Amino acid sequence: MALSEFQIPPDAQHYLVCGTEDCEKNCQFYCNDCHQPMCEQCRDEHKKNKETKNHEVAHYKQRKRQIPVEKCRIHPTKDIDLLCEECQVPLCSKCTATNEHRGHVFTDLEMVFAEKVLQYQEEIDKIRNYFEPISQDVKNEIAGDVTEIKKIMATIKSFMTAEAEAVKRVVDAVTLDNIEQINKIERSLLDTLNAQNQIIDDYIKYLNDLIKMFFGYLSPSSIENLTLSLQSKCLVIRPVPETSKPVPPVFSSGQYSKEDVAKLLGRITIPKTKPENRKIKPMEIAATQLKPTRKQRKLDREKSGVKQRLSLSSSVTKVREYTVPGVDSVCHASLGKSGRLWVSDDNGNLVQTDLQGNQLQKIQTSGRDDGYHTITQDGDLIYTDQENKVINRITQDNTITKIIKTGGWKPLSIHSSHINGDILVGMNKRMKGKVTRYNKTGTEIQNIPRSNKGQTLYSAVPCYITENINGDVCVSDYKHAVVVVDKSGQHRFSYTRQRSTFEPYGICTDVLGHILVCDTYNDTVNILDKDGQFLSLLLTPQQDVKYPCSLCVDYENNLLVGQCETNTVKVYKYLQ
Repeated sequence: MALSEFQIPPDAQHYLVCGTEDCEKNCQFYCNDCHQPMCEQCRDEHKKNKETKNHEVAHYKQRKRQIPVEKCRIHPTKDIDLLCEECQVPLCSKCTATNEHRGHVFTDLEMVFAEKVLQYQEEIDKIRNYFEPISQDVKNEIAGDVTEIKKIMATIKSFMTAEAEAVKRVVDAVTLDNIEQINKIERSLLDTLNAQNQIIDDYIKYLNDLIKMFFGYLSPSSIENLTLSLQSKCLVIRPVPETSKPVPPVFSSGQYSKEDVAKLLGRITIPKTKPENRKIKPMEIAATQLKPTRKQRKLDREKSGVKQRLSLSSSVTKVREYTVPGVDSVCHASLGKSGRLWVSDDNGNLVQTDLQGNQLQKIQTSGRDDGYHTITQDGDLIYTDQENKVINRITQDNTITKIIKTGGWKPLSIHSSHINGDILVGMNKRMKGKVTRYNKTGTEIQNIPRSNKGQTLYSAVPCYITENINGDVCVSDYKHAVVVVDKSGQHRFSYTRQRSTFEPYGICTDVLGHILVCDTYNDTVNILDKDGQFLSLLLTPQQDVKYPCSLCVDYENNLLVGQCETNTVKVYKYLQ
């Protein structure tokens, strides 16, 4: 609750009545000598009266407050109406002659009170016009931080669940592999034992046949059988066939600890970063910002209505074009709130221009033909240093600081969220790709390497990245696809068009949630809705587009297109 909701100003009244007898008109003025409120007519008569014409009459709000009437304790017949400036005590006129105050300087107590009233009124105005609104702003910022923390925690929880599911899938896959392996070993051992069993069966049959033959010799049925038994020189029985006992496999249980599992699933760490103090606007700046002007309110209303009024136009019109000095091509462009554009080419040149193409600043980077720079909500430039695997920030006073180290991952593409200020980075390492989300201070809060089904989302080159108005993360991937996940990292869809020839590069979104992406191979710009439905080829070679490489939408909702083999930026109107 704001202070103004329960603190009533001391001079607040529903209706001020003129103090003149029998006059009930509205009070507007005040006689500081008579301490009487009066209407305009009574004020005029008061000024005409010979006895009161020299009285000081002011507007009611500028009146001098009447001091309480109080008798002096030492001189009961006198009112206290003076202030001893040396002793700083109120007293009556007779007290001035006492030895205690002789030679001191005295001031009219009512005048001193009037000065103090003005000071207090100024302090009240400061509280109402500065301290209270600023406090409410801090309260709102805290509420925003609460919402952001909840979002971050929800994202971390979602990612932790996804990681656990991924590990579970890996465990299931390893278990299935082990079971399949043990099944093969079991079949092999059983086949060997069955073969041995068959050998023994054959041997037993052989023995039975011998027994029958020998019994025939014992009771010869004819002279011929007797002759055969007499002719048999020796009895030779084949030995029992050799067989071997099977050697079963041995299962070695896994050696793991809680710490090992924690390494697999990731861990929660609290950054050692010192919390930043909230910025409090100085009073002189806040005074001009607390109450929006009529023009500002009109602009805010117009801005809020833009989305409802705009729609996709049936035709595309080129508005203008301009040349960017200092670069060989326009591989990526980032537009700041000031209307200034940062443009990079495939040789690491990064140039800042105004919208007329005048060069304002130039730096050399290790970037190539990727979307490796972006503008933050505060207007700072953030860009990746691929060679050193860090991310740098250039503030508006041209101070360069390293804000993120990406370890063994090479940062290729980057985007600063216009929703919450998060930093999205597309990275690769050993022919693998992923997207990592950092907060404003550079703390890692999310990794998006796989889909919710455990499949790899990105190839080794997530080369351009942006965010849609609904929080979806949209990536131009070198494996001929636009890959889109929601803000929790769950895969929503992949857009491939004609996969064999689709070559996505620059990507951006607009106020309507459209996804716009360059197809460099086919010299076109594709436009999709937020759910990945193809809408049209927004730009084709017929609009004088060749090797489109970079896209961004300006604050007039025009599309800026940069091309690989020229340093010309072309501006198109495509919404109406």
